[in-house]
Amino acid sequence: MKHAALKFAAAIAVTATAGLTFGMAVAEEYPTKTIEVVTHAGNGGGTDVTTRMMMLRARRELGQDMVIVNKRGGGGAAALEYYKTVPADGYTILTFTVGHAAVVAKGQGGMTIDELRPIARGTDDPQILMTKCGTYESAEDFVAQQKEAPITYGVTHLGNIDDVSAFMFAMKGGMQTPKMLPFDGGGELAVQLVAGAVDAGVLNLAEASAQIEAGEICPTVVLADERMAKIPDVPTAKELGIPVSFSTVRGFAVHADTPPEVAEKIEAALLKAMNHTVYQGFLTSVGLDSTSVAGSDVWGPQIETTVNEMNAALKELGFIE
Repeated sequence: MKHAALKFAAAIAVTATAGLTFGMAVAEEYPTKTIEVVTHAGNGGGTDVTTRMMMLRARRELGQDMVIVNKRGGGGAAALEYYKTVPADGYTILTFTVGHAAVVAKGQGGMTIDELRPIARGTDDPQILMTKCGTYESAEDFVAQQKEAPITYGVTHLGNIDDVSAFMFAMKGGMQTPKMLPFDGGGELAVQLVAGAVDAGVLNLAEASAQIEAGEICPTVVLADERMAKIPDVPTAKELGIPVSFSTVRGFAVHADTPPEVAEKIEAALLKAMNHTVYQGFLTSVGLDSTSVAGSDVWGPQIETTVNEMNAALKELGFIE
């Protein structure tokens, strides 16, 4: 009996060693072909540009070409539906954004966050409430006027990060429920904000950079935990006593059952690529800094929190029953 137990233990040890050796071999061989990176955005959009900037150095780190696969539709639902069908072998990476978080929160796209393994975050771009310069005396005045009467916010999505940001800001700040007017993109929204079509716009810094520099649009409240280095005089919502923090986050993920050694190799390569001066220069150009880049230890919990917050906010807005 003792002899049989020893044989069994030896067999387990051999199997474990073989599995470890196989995993190491898989990681050493990976990648041996082109890697696809799936996005839900069209060419030239913020997500598309972020992904391409990441790929500039990542393809060198991984030693293989990387190509973008655009799967537009449903605010990210089409990309998730497509991603669900591809093998969990590390040869297809998903660019995951706050838009996907909203899709998952609404039960769309055919995937849950448990089916994804976070890899790395590429941008953490706070939502900013912007106004036409001269419309409000201060951030405090901006809040006070909304307590008296509702205003109209320009947004680029409905049932997503933009209107959720504005709605939660107003609700938690004791303001009147705002009206939402959607536009096709941040560029058009910035133009219409200057034209007076809306009272405020939910934008990222890069989307209104030209109008800000021209003194036409003024960032009024940053929906982040801390002030932004590029606009240090603009207060956060939390400084105004309003506990709201929303960001346009973009990062990368693979299937949850991707071989761990392969996923770790991808994470190391992407982090090295995004900490390179090329990608860091891109972040600086859009008003961000090195803190945008983070590994799976930060990115994973943020994805989960974002999905949960979107779920709660979308229920408040009536998009989820």
